Amino acid sequence: MVDAEDKVAYFQAITGLEDRDLCSDILSAHNWDLELAIASFTANPNSSDDRDDHLSTAAAAGASTSTSTSTSTSDIMTPPSSVGPSIVWRLVTLPISVVSGGLGLISGAVGLGVWAVGGILSYSIGMIGLGPQGAHRSPLLQSSPSASEAADFVAAFETEFGQTATAMPRFVSEGFMEALQRSRQEYKLLFVYLHSPDHPDTPLFCHTTLCSQVFSDFVNHNFVSWGGSIRASEGFKMSNSFKASRFPFCALVMAATNQRIALLQQIEGPKTPEEMLSILQRVLEETAPVLVSARLEAEERRNTMRLREEQDAAYRAALEADQARERQRREEQERIERECAEEERKLKEEEEAREREAQEAAEREAALVRRRMEKALSLGAEPEKGPDVTQVLVRFPTGERKDRRFHSSANVQSIYDYVDSLECSNIEKYSLVSNFPRTVFGPEKLSLTLKEAGLHPQASLFVEPN
Repeated sequence: MVDAEDKVAYFQAITGLEDRDLCSDILSAHNWDLELAIASFTANPNSSDDRDDHLSTAAAAGASTSTSTSTSTSDIMTPPSSVGPSIVWRLVTLPISVVSGGLGLISGAVGLGVWAVGGILSYSIGMIGLGPQGAHRSPLLQSSPSASEAADFVAAFETEFGQTATAMPRFVSEGFMEALQRSRQEYKLLFVYLHSPDHPDTPLFCHTTLCSQVFSDFVNHNFVSWGGSIRASEGFKMSNSFKASRFPFCALVMAATNQRIALLQQIEGPKTPEEMLSILQRVLEETAPVLVSARLEAEERRNTMRLREEQDAAYRAALEADQARERQRREEQERIERECAEEERKLKEEEEAREREAQEAAEREAALVRRRMEKALSLGAEPEKGPDVTQVLVRFPTGERKDRRFHSSANVQSIYDYVDSLECSNIEKYSLVSNFPRTVFGPEKLSLTLKEAGLHPQASLFVEPN
């Protein structure tokens, strides 16, 4: 028997109620009959007031009658026949060896949510593990024992039944957990077949039912199929987990929480293709809303993620464009600033050059004035005419003429000093030259007296720029 805690947890998973105390009170009101409590709770999902009435009515009914199946179904929930066609539910805890052998793919992946009994499954199911998480699963271990057993079963099944059959289910060559993960990724239920090679009904069931064209096409299109021999380790463990009592054994499952799976339907004993198709079709119709809803939610999440990525990409592109424009603006501004700074530097240098030139010119002019004054002072007073006085006429390149009297004993340098003292003389380097005969009174003759230089008693000299 399932204990009270399991019943409360199962009632929460099916009804979606989060208050454990409330779930416990409801189950207590129905004498802890899980089946009757769920049927009463989901009798009218459209009205909370009517639901309360159903709960009170169900409580009264639970006090007088209590329904249970003859086979040990304390962990199986089968809705009353008055509600309509239904799915047999059971939460199956997988052996730790199966979970660990399957890379732990089921761990924390799925939440069952709310299932409505009476042939209608609630759309309020929560996360059932059919989302995009499967796209990031770990790679399968190629050498895992479960995968090797599955591949051996597929090869043996094809050898024994596939050679004479026109069609057969496409059993995956993967361990049970990998196959369960694949079904989540494809938003399909997992079709499980446990093969008992020694059972007398097995050959006929495989030939006439599993390998029939109609049945195999239906299964291959709508389910992910996994098969295992009960002679193999994983097949034997799954047989114990499903509590298989008759063979051939088939089941339809989906993932649940806490290393469990939800057993939606189990089929024991030989069945015709028509009977199998009827059962599988009914289960498929009842689970379709959940699978479609999960697929749509996953698609919506992918679209949202893709839209967010596109928006992020557009934002990044716009940001990069803005940054590029900002860099270009800064570079242009820096270029203009550099050009302005360079222009200012040139203007400043030109201004400084002009100032230096003006200052130098002023200094030269001042020096020239001082030199003129010094030269004039060095000449002394102009002597009066006399036999020892020489009359000198100086002609400038401008045509201007200047004359002065000098002592005949004065040297030629005194004539240069006289020229330098005149304001009309702005030539820094020049020579005094006589025409007839042409004589240049250069530096070598500066110390000669005027009489020795042949300039006495009078002379006419030209200022010739060097």
